[in-house]
Amino acid sequence: MASGRKLRFAQMHDLELCAQAVTGERAAFGELVRRHAPAVRGLLRRMGARAAEADDLAQDAFLAAFERIAEFRGDGTFAGWVKRIAARLYLRRLQRERRLAGMIEAPPLEAGRAEVEGRIDLDEGLKALSAAERLCVSLCFGAGLSHGDTAEALNLPLGTVKSHVKRGLDKLRARLASDGRPVAEGSPGDG
Repeated sequence: MASGRKLRFAQMHDLELCAQAVTGERAAFGELVRRHAPAVRGLLRRMGARAAEADDLAQDAFLAAFERIAEFRGDGTFAGWVKRIAARLYLRRLQRERRLAGMIEAPPLEAGRAEVEGRIDLDEGLKALSAAERLCVSLCFGAGLSHGDTAEALNLPLGTVKSHVKRGLDKLRARLASDGRPVAEGSPGDG
């Protein structure tokens, strides 16, 4: 009988699962976690969190989302909502550890070569960005935050965030273009 319930939840839309979770249905929220935890952990890793730290922060983000599930209005996706929670938790952790100020001025991480036949993946490309560029690009494109929301989350001027995003995207495009691949232009939600 429990497997029938799991199957029923697996077939539900995220909004239906959220509605069930509001009524206290933990299994419905468990399905949301199952669906979206890998993406949340991936975002946190792209923002610079180590694997164990990303796992801890993702768990904290889902706990916060469960506690505040009644606040989810469905204006956007559940995945976007929980990613924003996770990103803000990560940024708070950085601020608490007083690393944010140092990271903004830190040099880029040393970029390694992709191991598979000269291919580059997004994670490798992000390593070539400065910490500030990586954070801004990850928040705008990975977490779906607007430039304004990113500026607020990082406590930076809007123009600075836009500059970091532009420089970061330019570096990613140049790196991908140097590998002989066409690169599509894109922009975050509402800029």
